[in-house]
Amino acid sequence: MKRLVVKMHPKDNVLVALTDLQKEDAVVFESETYILKETIKAKHKFYMADMTATAEVIMYGVLVGKVQCDVSKGSLMTTENLKHAAEPYGYKKSSFSWQAPDVSKYKDKTFKGYKRKDGRVGTANYWLFVPTVFCENRNLDVIREALHNELGYSVSDKYTQFTHQLLKSYQSGEDMNAVDLQLMPANTANRVFKNVDGIKFLNHQGGCGGTRQDAATLSALLASYANHPNVGGITVLSLGCQHLQVQDFINDVKKQNPAFDKPLFIFEQQQTESEEVLISNAIKKTFQGLIEINQYEREEAPLSELCIGVKCGGSDGFSGVSANPAVGYTSDLVVGLGGKILLAEFPELCGAEQDLIDRCVSEETAYKFINLMESYDALAHKVGSGFHMNPSPGNIKDGLITDAIKSAGAAKKGGTSPVEDVLDYTELVTKPGLSLVCTPGNDVEATTGKAASGATLILFTTGLGTPTGNPVCPVIKVATNSVLASKMSDIIDIDCGPIISGEKTIEEMGEEILDYCIKAASGEIIPKAVQLNQDDFIPWKRGVSL
Repeated sequence: MKRLVVKMHPKDNVLVALTDLQKEDAVVFESETYILKETIKAKHKFYMADMTATAEVIMYGVLVGKVQCDVSKGSLMTTENLKHAAEPYGYKKSSFSWQAPDVSKYKDKTFKGYKRKDGRVGTANYWLFVPTVFCENRNLDVIREALHNELGYSVSDKYTQFTHQLLKSYQSGEDMNAVDLQLMPANTANRVFKNVDGIKFLNHQGGCGGTRQDAATLSALLASYANHPNVGGITVLSLGCQHLQVQDFINDVKKQNPAFDKPLFIFEQQQTESEEVLISNAIKKTFQGLIEINQYEREEAPLSELCIGVKCGGSDGFSGVSANPAVGYTSDLVVGLGGKILLAEFPELCGAEQDLIDRCVSEETAYKFINLMESYDALAHKVGSGFHMNPSPGNIKDGLITDAIKSAGAAKKGGTSPVEDVLDYTELVTKPGLSLVCTPGNDVEATTGKAASGATLILFTTGLGTPTGNPVCPVIKVATNSVLASKMSDIIDIDCGPIISGEKTIEEMGEEILDYCIKAASGEIIPKAVQLNQDDFIPWKRGVSL
């Protein structure tokens, strides 16, 4: 029989509906019968007992809120009857032991990546354009159009053809409704450089006009991308007078990697006689650089060289039930194989702090996490917000009523292994195992920060659907439910809906996800976000974003 509800932890006093349940339905769970007081849509929760105002609600085994009025057994959890609450946290000297999952089926497996001279292994080989200031964005857009169209990296050809046919119909007085996008000829242009996976552009709105601290953080971020193992070469465009000077960027590149030796071309507009000369020289030198990095080839590498960021966005009430736990099992497999996992989104760890603190390998690591959490939350409060205001309208509509519910489910992506390290924004991961990375929960700011810390793949779970990607780190979309996977198949790579239907276990799904990661890391599968050139990049301005 298909499961109707699930209880996420033995201590919980709410149940999650796995399918739409109707008012007055009798739901039997663990020999207890619940007569529903109202309709409970799939992904939403109902109370397992009568509760009075201020009573604590437990989900995933932790405090996630307090009821605001008397509620009845079988009644729907809503924003009106429940408000966010989370347990206080702090360092407690605890002994944490962990048993890695069985990884014997993977011990001899490898992936085919790009080995860099700093010892890291990339999952792709990109050429990267870096502006030191937003003034150069227009020039980057011109260069992108020229290089993408001519070298076979454009994904907009069918839309160009579609617009062309609309224009012809308009000019000839024909019916434009007869023009169908699906009838447009496919782009048959082959890539000139077979071993160059893409030409990427880090358009941003910084570099000048803000604080010097903003410029310094941006410099470290851009340097991290230049040093990224998925990047083979870099072209830098600068205006000249901005806060973020080229030399600052070069200093940060060398600071992060004293042995940096990738092709690096720098063009400064105020030192060039014209915009035409700037752009033509940048294109010519980049073309020569592409010839150089096209000589790189994929080589076999152990799975211990994988560095996977785990992220959720457009989350729903199934995120913490299916996709996040499945990705969490993948995370444990990768850690068991000696690889690296990056769990970020600090606002979405609110309520899960104590578990993570107890798993920290040292007191120093624990306190670094505590200090980063507290200082971030304080900055958010200073501008009139706070972690408790994190859930979006879409999150709430699909069952994530409080931040603690969202966070407790979100934290599942990191698995159960020890926390080996805690990284501030733009800090590079160096230790195998699970690391926490300080970023916002905001989809693009978080993926931007995760790639800066060294993620070479990102597993991105979603229940509502989001097309987010990253310029240098392939982003793999994991759906929490099969309805979404079918409806938005153009952006979803993996469907965790079989967990909800009971067809697959979390462990089976976690292994499938790792198998997909190995193929994506080898270039055998191209994730949808990469196919669509979904190259989102937003530097984080600290304190004003959740």
